[in-house]
Amino acid sequence: MFESNVRHTRRRVQGAISAGRAADHQPPRRHEWASMTPAEILGGYRPGKADPLRVLDVLLELFNSQHTALEKTVSHKTRQERADFLRRFFRDLKMKARFATVPDPRNLGDRHIRAMIKVWQQEQLAPATIQTYLSFLRGLALWLGKPGFIRKPAHYGLTPAEYQRHEYAQRDKSWSAAGIDIDALIERVSAYDRYVGASLRLIRAMGLRRKESVMFRPNQCVITFEATGLPLEQRQADRYVRIKEGAKGGRLRFVPLDSAQRIAALAFAQAVVQGDDAPLGDPRHSLKHNLRRFDYVMARFGITAEGLGATAHGLRHEAMIDHYINKAGVAPPVRGGSDAPPDVDAAARLSTAHLAGHNRIRASGAYLGSLLAPQVAPRAQQQDNAQGTSSDENFPEQR
Repeated sequence: MFESNVRHTRRRVQGAISAGRAADHQPPRRHEWASMTPAEILGGYRPGKADPLRVLDVLLELFNSQHTALEKTVSHKTRQERADFLRRFFRDLKMKARFATVPDPRNLGDRHIRAMIKVWQQEQLAPATIQTYLSFLRGLALWLGKPGFIRKPAHYGLTPAEYQRHEYAQRDKSWSAAGIDIDALIERVSAYDRYVGASLRLIRAMGLRRKESVMFRPNQCVITFEATGLPLEQRQADRYVRIKEGAKGGRLRFVPLDSAQRIAALAFAQAVVQGDDAPLGDPRHSLKHNLRRFDYVMARFGITAEGLGATAHGLRHEAMIDHYINKAGVAPPVRGGSDAPPDVDAAARLSTAHLAGHNRIRASGAYLGSLLAPQVAPRAQQQDNAQGTSSDENFPEQR
């Protein structure tokens, strides 16, 4: 079974972020703040006098790169989403919750949180969205030295149906389930855009994410088993591909070149790129442009939920389901299977989670479904706890 390297990160002790910690993990501060602590910087903005949104911008500048639970920084995508939400949250306190003024973030109270949650209920936001918003607010509370300020969803009157997101696939999102002729469609896409076609081949063969496939360097990333540093008993092939660029959280993993499909997908990608160090995207354009191009091609060929009933991410589901079937010998629960012996099911799920770029058995449920055998569930939870539970920022993709 293939294993990924496990990074042991220290879980943050809840409380105000120290000046030293901020300096270690934040981008360089503006010159006039260089010798000041966060408390000293914020002291220059008097509550009731300073513009609340300006105070929020200062907090974001000081702390927004911080993970809410672990001693590490978060991705630029998470920073942008968190900043956008918090700015919108304070504006909506006045525009939607009908408060007379926008409160200073340091004066945010329980009544403000309750009022906005009522707005979210009226707007019927998805459970995953509400959980994400509460996570962002917990981050704000941490920056302000108020751990525990944001309570559990039930405290605010939310029902489980309103805040419990589904960790497990409720339906098969693969291309096969949508009735797509996978090989024929990928051939058509490849004829139109060879870069995107190569990405789809890698997604199907190796279960890559969209961004991972576009950033994949087909010549540079191939290494020998010995270079992976994996234990000898985990050897599955002589050659592996190294996946890190574009990976969620920058987590490194290795995928063995142990099938004709994977070897063929790699060879196609190598024939497309120009240069030994080139990523799998049109070299004339930026990563952002190539990601947009990928999305454009998907829409052009109807590879959307509204079109063919499946997205590009559904091809990653296809890869994970195929991997599980290969390991367990039966279909996963999301396809109606439930006959695998408990130990076989657990091993196949863990292998699938590793292929997806996660360390927890539980993460495989996002692709395979939830019907873990009762005998396996406690053992799986113990293994997940040993690896460390994930935070909201590291939760498996839900698309």
